[in-house]
Amino acid sequence: MGSVALNPDRPGEVKSFPALRAEMVKRHIAARGVRDELVLEAMGKVPRELFLPAKLREFAYEDSPLPIAGEQTISQPYIVAFMAEALMLKGGEKVLEIGAGSGYAAAVLSEIAADVYTVERLGPLAEEAAATLTELGYDNVHVLHGDGTKGWPEHAPYDAIVVAAGGPQVPEALKEQLKIGGRLVIPVGADQRTQELVRVVRLSKDEFRSEDIADVRFVPLIGEEGWAAAKGETAPARRALRPVAPDEETLVRNIADAAESFPSIEAADLSPLMERIGSARVVLLGEATHGTSEFYRMRERITRDLIVKKGFRFVAIEADWPDAARVDHYVRHFQYPPSEWTAFARFPTWMWRNTEVRDFVSWLRKHNGTVENTTRVAFHGLDLYSLYDSIRSVLNYLDEVDPASARVARERYGCLTPWQRDPATYGHAALTGSYPTCESDVAHALTDLLAKRRAYAEHDGERFLDAEQNARLVANAERYYRIMYYGAQAYLVGFGTHSGTVAAASDWGGPMEVKTVRPSLPNSYERLCHATGLPRFMLGLRGPGDLCGPEGLGRERLERAIGVIYRPETELASHYFQASLPQQFDEYIWFDDTRAVTPLETAEIAGLPDMYPFGV
Repeated sequence: MGSVALNPDRPGEVKSFPALRAEMVKRHIAARGVRDELVLEAMGKVPRELFLPAKLREFAYEDSPLPIAGEQTISQPYIVAFMAEALMLKGGEKVLEIGAGSGYAAAVLSEIAADVYTVERLGPLAEEAAATLTELGYDNVHVLHGDGTKGWPEHAPYDAIVVAAGGPQVPEALKEQLKIGGRLVIPVGADQRTQELVRVVRLSKDEFRSEDIADVRFVPLIGEEGWAAAKGETAPARRALRPVAPDEETLVRNIADAAESFPSIEAADLSPLMERIGSARVVLLGEATHGTSEFYRMRERITRDLIVKKGFRFVAIEADWPDAARVDHYVRHFQYPPSEWTAFARFPTWMWRNTEVRDFVSWLRKHNGTVENTTRVAFHGLDLYSLYDSIRSVLNYLDEVDPASARVARERYGCLTPWQRDPATYGHAALTGSYPTCESDVAHALTDLLAKRRAYAEHDGERFLDAEQNARLVANAERYYRIMYYGAQAYLVGFGTHSGTVAAASDWGGPMEVKTVRPSLPNSYERLCHATGLPRFMLGLRGPGDLCGPEGLGRERLERAIGVIYRPETELASHYFQASLPQQFDEYIWFDDTRAVTPLETAEIAGLPDMYPFGV
């Protein structure tokens, strides 16, 4: 790829590109007045030669624009640095660039900003820029082929926006995508040949301040809010570009073709999904994390449609029964006093105690208020992880009040002993016939306990009630682990994301942190979905064809699961596993960029009625 060039000051002398780059920063940028250390450092890192055609690389560090494909140019290094400095970046921002060109300026900005979103009007140029940026490891640069004058609203608002083409005026779409306090730098002029470089600062929702900072000359900004395109030229399709390995390009295209993209969670058309769900009695909404806002909000949208359009009668969540019972009391408008505890007050509190769940609970209470008591939708917790703790509780109770019955119960529960470390394996063994079911044994243990209810209750009523509930849990858990492998009349929905933030802890019992989700790894399902360039979509996985076959999504790949603990430093070992997506789910819902859930703060719920489930 070239690592040396002729020294323009001394013909015949060969200098390395890094040496020429350092000299360029010193002579052509710093010496001309650029003082921002972040910008100078970024300019010294990015190999400009690799963003040029091979025949022009020897001129990479001359301070001049150079031609690239599509009759476009790569800006001179000083102008790139000057415009980057005008953005007044401090590090960690979200930046929008209009006019990706070869990708060079985006790479410079990416050395400072957390994420750079760049839009290019010319398809071949956008594809080449995306390929170069990916090859060089700029994972925080995202390329879109489209009309730059419309910006990239899916990722707005932006801390800064820079436009590498001259327009007749500042596009309103770009101003609207700027954060309050954000800076927009753009060449503006009534003549396509010369412009004034303008910096626009957003002061409030409707107020902007503009200042002229330099005379410049850029190629024209073509688009709906710029100059008119050449006669016969059509507007570009808006498609983000993220290259993958050559052997997976066809698969990525097939995913993009089959995917049902949607503009936002609120505006998503769920009719096709409801049709695919069909007559399923159970819809399981999985997740790739336990702390992502988009996953919670999309599950709410789907659940609301299942309730309203398909008549689903209860919601079951991965939580303890008593906590969910407190919410159930609230949403079904029960008249008897609620239990005297705060719902979801134990680790991990943010998993269900967040604004996203609160909004759904509020909606469910309102919905139930419009229907008859007998048709109100219930809210239950179905965690059954305490199977063996419950067995131990029943046996300890019987050892004290009825040792003879304890011996019988211990024998019956012994059926489950081989599976205590992995009860799910019991379900598989029972289903395949390699092990007889324990259904009869655990059911008899419960009925024996209930048959002596009066005698036990007289001995210790409260402890008997606890033993009874634990015995019921064992019976239900046995049935759960046995039938979980059938999948009959069930529709399984999974979720995935590429990057963003997530609410999680570093250790069990530790405090919640908002953590940055690392970009998905190569050879993962997440990287395939990211490569489609679609910000969000639904994908049915039940259909026939090559998409879900062994040469497509059916081939095992890495899949990410974060849970309530996230350790990015050991992500591959801690959070990735081998899976076959079509065997795991019937539907996959993708959000390329996601944000952490918002935990409920005490101030948000202080002063509410005692019946409010989340308490203070």
